[in-house]
Amino acid sequence: MTRRLVVKWGTGSKVTARLAVPSAGSETGLLLAHGAGAGQDHPFMVRLRQALSAEGLTVMTFNYAYTEEGRKAPDRMPKLLDVHRAAADRLATYCDSVVLAGKSMGGRAGSHLAGEDSWPAAGLVYYGYPLVALGKKEPRDTAHLKRIAAPQLFFAGTRDRLSPPGLIIPLSQSLPAADVEVIEGGDHSFKVTKAIGRTYDEVIVSLASATAQWLK
Repeated sequence: MTRRLVVKWGTGSKVTARLAVPSAGSETGLLLAHGAGAGQDHPFMVRLRQALSAEGLTVMTFNYAYTEEGRKAPDRMPKLLDVHRAAADRLATYCDSVVLAGKSMGGRAGSHLAGEDSWPAAGLVYYGYPLVALGKKEPRDTAHLKRIAAPQLFFAGTRDRLSPPGLIIPLSQSLPAADVEVIEGGDHSFKVTKAIGRTYDEVIVSLASATAQWLK
């Protein structure tokens, strides 16, 4: 069952959210934040939300303010975090604990919420952490990740230039408690080459299954 919610943030501002609750309910909730180029209703986000819920997780997606307002350019990190924090607080009213997860920029914003603002996340899951910014060669500063005590899980496709496994794996090894799941043939959207022999839906289901197993 998926419910439409309104999340209030700032001084009277609002964004929409979608809450998927499995029939049996779950003590742990997963907040799934969208990437820079698409909102919570993008097919990838919808499919992943449904797949995670099918694994028995309570899952909530939400729009950042710029997406809600129909703007293409993402807001700066402080404003993203204001909305992200409000969404996390809202999901926390439905669950005993919350895992901060996100696609690309959404995952990075969640990491700043936990690492800089000390939001009490039970864990963090990154579906393509954008370690290398678009058009750049050098990795971003990740000092805040080392301040996160909660376990962290990185998904990285072998064809992902923003989240290359060759950089993500050493990064994970430098963190207190982190794991990496490498998606063979996957790009930044986890679309795989035909040679891999898997459909896109199968890949998304595998992301959800691996997430649920890791959380257990």
